[in-house]
Amino acid sequence: MVIAVLADIVGSRALDDRAAAQKTLDDTIALVEADLPLAIRPLTPTVGDEQQGVYADLGDALVSLLMIQLRLPDGVAFRFGIGVGEVRAVASVHGELADGPGWYAARAAIDTVHAREGRAVPRTRSWIVGAPGQDEVMESTIAASNAYLLVRDELVGAMSERVRRLTYGRLIGRSQHELAAAEGVSQPSVSKALRTAGAAAILEGVAALRGAAA
Repeated sequence: MVIAVLADIVGSRALDDRAAAQKTLDDTIALVEADLPLAIRPLTPTVGDEQQGVYADLGDALVSLLMIQLRLPDGVAFRFGIGVGEVRAVASVHGELADGPGWYAARAAIDTVHAREGRAVPRTRSWIVGAPGQDEVMESTIAASNAYLLVRDELVGAMSERVRRLTYGRLIGRSQHELAAAEGVSQPSVSKALRTAGAAAILEGVAALRGAAA
């Protein structure tokens, strides 16, 4: 069993320059993998505006997808459908095709994100669905993780592009002084921006996920 992730681009049809947006996505995914390589198979474009990736466990997937969210600039964003279950490849004249209950669960998850965006939680960007046959422990883990994701997406969605960059920087171990120099602001300004946006809660959540995954 692994974690299958489907990602699609938010508002892809409304983008002025789809090619430029795709390059931004590709560059961001590569940067995240360079800073903290967690994927078995990093998110890779498949067809249309969709990407597929595979992770060894749920903690790794949630940390990596958060990093992508934080690093993307304003105007370019992903939705993530996260499926827990078996995945396999089916041979085809067009190459290997992704198949298995993990991918079906990821598809159901991304459909849930679409549905929730149109209701009371428009900043929803991530959801998890388990393939049939999960044990009680995994079912409880998925339920708790979805509750966490609802709050996490709300916090990240309310951040400015600069605050997301700062949060990302702290996540990968850069000091507030380093970040202040890079942004051309004072260290107290960085501290205040992070505190006001609730970045500490995001970072503590990552620490908890990494501890659970270890």
